[in-house]
Amino acid sequence: MAPPRNRRPGFSRRAQYGLFLGYVVAVAGSLVAAALLALSTFDPSTFAALRLALAELTTPISAGVGAVGRGIVSIPGTIGDHFTLVERNAALRKQIEDTHALLMRARALSYDNRRLKKLLALREQSTDPVTTARLVSSTASSTRRFATLNAGFRQGVATGQPVRGPEGLIGRILEAGPNTARVMLLSDPESIVPVRRTRDGMPAIAMGRGDGWIEIRSVSISNVAFLPGDVLITSGTGGIYPPNVPVARVVRKSTDTALARSFAQPDTLDFALVQRAFMRMEVAAPPPATDSPSTPAPAPVNTPRKVQGSAP
Repeated sequence: MAPPRNRRPGFSRRAQYGLFLGYVVAVAGSLVAAALLALSTFDPSTFAALRLALAELTTPISAGVGAVGRGIVSIPGTIGDHFTLVERNAALRKQIEDTHALLMRARALSYDNRRLKKLLALREQSTDPVTTARLVSSTASSTRRFATLNAGFRQGVATGQPVRGPEGLIGRILEAGPNTARVMLLSDPESIVPVRRTRDGMPAIAMGRGDGWIEIRSVSISNVAFLPGDVLITSGTGGIYPPNVPVARVVRKSTDTALARSFAQPDTLDFALVQRAFMRMEVAAPPPATDSPSTPAPAPVNTPRKVQGSAP
């Protein structure tokens, strides 16, 4: 049976008040949306501050809801692990026995490696981590790809610092609030990362596409062949990202421009590591002032003087 075309609430005051409140909420929401759109267009700095303030309020709620969800989702896995504990324990014991000889060989190689490095006086430059924080949310369907980190400048986070996970590079800090920060992901259209190919060291650029994928472009030569499985890592060029951090893997064969997928997927990560910039710019101090002039003073020139004599 088709619903009646007349949708008037009748004589019920409750229905009339409900309909009236519905219209009020719809109009108020439209006005707020229009105001936010105008603010983001004409005053981006104020809109960014408002967005950070809203993130400060919603981040604890998102973290709490995420913790509850992870706890509920982990219940079936915990029950399954309980019933398969004996079988896995036996498999691990067998694996330990099989890898004992390999472990002894690895220890010997590690000792030799440390001894050779000490003899050759090799120095490995590493950046100290700033903090470890949780990724509480990330954009999955927008053309702009960002993630929210529950750490801000109170924890030492600053704009431009690289962010990485266990699998590889995630992105860099775009904005930092007191306790939250926005991370621009590698798949964002404005993300550009200098990389190099592991099998031959060829330099390239990793650019985001806005759809979850990364585009790899060669910067040295033309007609470069990219093969499926080519691994790209950071080159350290630019001074932001430290070298040798995994970035992406090529998914299909192409020339000059290749489609790749990043190793680190923010929607499956819990924690991320914030690092300092690879090369921090330092301003050189001015040279100390000296009393003596930088150039020697010219020698005085002897000019002949006119001698006044007596009149004859």
